[in-house]
Amino acid sequence: MGRKLDPTRKEKRGPGRKARKQRGAEVELARFLPPGKCGLDRPAAAPLHPRPSDPFLVQTLLWCASRARLIVLVKSPWASSLAVVGDSLTVFPPAEPPDLQVIHQRIQGNMEVLQDFGVKREEGRSRQEYLALLRRDMATYYSYSDFLLTKLMDIFPLPELVNFLEANEVPRPVTIRTNTLKTRRRDLAQALINRGVNLDPLGKWSKTGLVIYDSTVPIGATPEYLAGHYMLQGASSLLPVMALAPQENERILDMCCAPGGKTSYIAQLMKNTGMILANDSSAERLRSVVGNLHRLGVTNAVVSNCDGRQFPKVLGGFDRVLLDAPCSGTGVISKDPAVKTNKDEMDILRCAHLQKELILSAIDSVNAASETGGYIVYCTCSIMVEENEWVVDYALKKRNVRLVATGLDFGKEGFTRFKDRRFHPSLKSTRRFYPHTHNMDGFFIAKFKKFSNAIPQAQKGNTEPHGFFSWCPSLLSDKGPAVAAAAPPAVPDTDTVVTEPPPKKKKRERSKAEEEQKLPQPALKKKHSLQAQKRPSKAVWPFPGMMRPKVLTKKKKHRVKANGQ
Repeated sequence: MGRKLDPTRKEKRGPGRKARKQRGAEVELARFLPPGKCGLDRPAAAPLHPRPSDPFLVQTLLWCASRARLIVLVKSPWASSLAVVGDSLTVFPPAEPPDLQVIHQRIQGNMEVLQDFGVKREEGRSRQEYLALLRRDMATYYSYSDFLLTKLMDIFPLPELVNFLEANEVPRPVTIRTNTLKTRRRDLAQALINRGVNLDPLGKWSKTGLVIYDSTVPIGATPEYLAGHYMLQGASSLLPVMALAPQENERILDMCCAPGGKTSYIAQLMKNTGMILANDSSAERLRSVVGNLHRLGVTNAVVSNCDGRQFPKVLGGFDRVLLDAPCSGTGVISKDPAVKTNKDEMDILRCAHLQKELILSAIDSVNAASETGGYIVYCTCSIMVEENEWVVDYALKKRNVRLVATGLDFGKEGFTRFKDRRFHPSLKSTRRFYPHTHNMDGFFIAKFKKFSNAIPQAQKGNTEPHGFFSWCPSLLSDKGPAVAAAAPPAVPDTDTVVTEPPPKKKKRERSKAEEEQKLPQPALKKKHSLQAQKRPSKAVWPFPGMMRPKVLTKKKKHRVKANGQ
């Protein structure tokens, strides 16, 4: 099989049988393909498509394709243009990929027009048409879903939106946190530099962070890492612990602790004093928490596996609580590009509903009478307003808490108004962090101070929907009236019950009825009317063949006597 040796020249003469068959198949295939789609040039007289009158060619191609004889069908860029339908072979023109350079130029042109719309706009074109075209081009160029890009256009101005989308295409720098329970940052930096690591301090705002530019050794497998001298941790995840500002000998709850970076940072700020309860609802993720706490030398932490929404029923009275709530992850797109397309409106609503339950549970777990604490820090790695400002504003209405300064001297202020929503003015003290402005993952941080352990009761007439209906106008239009109609009977008017005693109220009603009628009623007629109300009707009586009780017969005799009198 294959090529044979020439006995005179000791060389193989010509192609073998398999090669000749492959060559013949390629020649036949090139007859109906466009020019340039195959390594062979199509003859000028050959048709572009297989002729229905040539069944031998169709049968040959089907046989070769079914037995993988034509390897070029799989490896060539026009393989997707062939499709077998029944007993025939159909040839489709290959799909043309979008020209990204043209789309990028169109995005820049539309941005310039929208910034000076009155002068540069085309006649007969509205601003909505320009925005729709820009959104479609951005979704194609940056590979975002139309839903997520619409949300981002509501949050950012157009020039800042482009910077945000560009920043998500670049990974964030690798940062580590020095474990001061075992070493100092200066000593750790020197040890890593000796191993060939190029690093710098993270910034003036952090005393423990280091940023890694490049390294000749794997950062997650150095002897210093295995000894627990540092922890691989994003720069944005250091900020919530700094805002929490834990003190020594306190009781602190980390409600969603996995994988343990924030918990270990709290422990080193507390110098292994007091008690930290590291809780997470996922038992699988708690394994990494236990491993990191052992490696970093944390001895004041207790690990628990409990649903955070039920935590006040389990244990309470903490001085401080850190809630890094699960979210949609729209601030860490550079780490997880799948967020661009796999998130929709219902995902955002589910996350917001869960976050509202968790934040109320976190507030109820704090002791307002704590001498040093009484603080709650709420943070997410999302930039959606539905998961941040709306959740914080909801907590302000449902519990006796107020917002205080986070203690971070950088970051953008939170929204006090968003589209048609108006939030509490104190939301200016919350902080937002973006990848294009701070070179870290998108993050949101809010800090509460609890001033009373009492839970305020719902006020009468407060029919404002919450949960899913507070975020989605389409659901609100269907469910809102029903909720509002059912709300007044469900909430009793406790104020009227307290201020107006029942006897006085009955007297006033009786006097009004007498004034309206102005006719004296005999006591006998009133007695007969009461007896008629108490007596069951014949239709209601379940036993037609049995005698009625004696009480009813006595009343009947009494009625006869009364009529006789």
